Amino acid sequence: MKRVIRLLFAAVAVSIFASGCAVNRATATVDPSANLDKLRVVQVKKLGGEDGTVQELITGNLRKRGLEVVDASKPPEQVDAVVTYVDKWWWDITMYLMELTVTVRDPKSDFPLATGNSLHTSLTRLSPPEMVDEVVGNIFKASEKQK
Repeated sequence: MKRVIRLLFAAVAVSIFASGCAVNRATATVDPSANLDKLRVVQVKKLGGEDGTVQELITGNLRKRGLEVVDASKPPEQVDAVVTYVDKWWWDITMYLMELTVTVRDPKSDFPLATGNSLHTSLTRLSPPEMVDEVVGNIFKASEKQK
């Protein structure tokens, strides 16, 4: 009987720990008042203390989508939106980008017009360019659905 209980306990423990490694989520929300089709010139703000890798990936992704991305020296009045992001890196044998949140903001009020988030744990991890593409792509898909 003790052996059966131990096996049952071990099976439950393994299923709990294994399921924690395979989490993924990809979401996007767009404010009903926002019209992302009107965006032409955007600015991607770099996080303080970061080397700029994620900023460059977001900038490149937005340029592929036809947007002009200007540097931070441009005054907010001269851009259609400011893009901010929060990245969370995790260690599991190697460092990887576990979670990325991208927010498209009104340059004058800082109001969030759209937000996208992607979370991939170790077993479902994506490369940083794939994470950026998923998040930014989902923002623009959500904007299309809103029309």
